[in-house]
Amino acid sequence: MPDAASIAREMVDALNSGDMTRYRGLLHLEYTYTGGDAQTQRGPDAGVAVAQMYLGAFSDMKMDIQHLHAAGNTVILEFVGRGKHSGDLMGIAPTGRKIAQPVVSVLETRDGKIYAEREYFDSAYMMQQLGVAPVPATA
Repeated sequence: MPDAASIAREMVDALNSGDMTRYRGLLHLEYTYTGGDAQTQRGPDAGVAVAQMYLGAFSDMKMDIQHLHAAGNTVILEFVGRGKHSGDLMGIAPTGRKIAQPVVSVLETRDGKIYAEREYFDSAYMMQQLGVAPVPATA
């Protein structure tokens, strides 16, 4: 059975290649996803839907791993999500702008699959990069 770090790397590879079948196969039947809005979604289909939302908005999206820390069945994955806003993102029409969004994802594995994922990122920063939110003044 693969270790947690290997599962995390395979997840990134599947998402970077846009292979939703492979990605879904990495998700445990009892998978949960908690995003920046603190809402928990349940099941592999929920995980695929979140991934498809971002891939639809950033068709050239790539996750660039910065750090990967693994202990037992838990992985802390720090990555930068990069891409050009070429499709709808939660009602925001394509801006054509490129983003580089730092993200931290905490993955828990069970039975060789991703059991739980908690993702943390600054959504206001992403909206600023897209040009749909003001950039705060600096001192």
